[in-house]
Amino acid sequence: MLPGTAVFRAPWSTTLKVLSAVSVGILVGVAGLFAILFPSDRLAALTVTLTASCVSATLLGAALFVVRSYEVRPGELRIRRLLWSTDLSLANLRAAWAEPTAMSNSLRLFGNGGLFVFAGLFWNRQLGRYRAFATQPAHAVVLELERRAVVVTPDDPGRFLEALALACPRAEVRRSTLSVRPPDAI
Repeated sequence: MLPGTAVFRAPWSTTLKVLSAVSVGILVGVAGLFAILFPSDRLAALTVTLTASCVSATLLGAALFVVRSYEVRPGELRIRRLLWSTDLSLANLRAAWAEPTAMSNSLRLFGNGGLFVFAGLFWNRQLGRYRAFATQPAHAVVLELERRAVVVTPDDPGRFLEALALACPRAEVRRSTLSVRPPDAI
């Protein structure tokens, strides 16, 4: 680990746990239902095999994008996934703040909206278009970069912001913002 690196876990919210469990149940249930409905003939076997393969690929594909932790490094944020990391340059970080409602009323434009993670491109009135790497939306921290916003959800937003302030001394790091509308105004 590099000097000046701070590591933060990415715990799952109850909503993410429930969405993931229900989604897995539905996917496995569909595969099981096909196995029951088409028990013997050749076409049925192909259908069951294809269904099971699609379910397995969906689950594996989603699992690969799980966010395990965040590492704040000098000038960089590393988002640790299951098998790889996504690095975001913080060179153009303008501001960062904790905002528990940052993902409220969001429309998913592209990505995963609850099978092991909330990740991808989203849009809402509060932030406009943003990229999310989230597991617990109530712990959201908004990173305002030069050309986009990014939302991450570390286990300790306050400590995360302190680490960001040290890693990016030119950025404005604050606990909340007055420019964000309250949830009932959205």
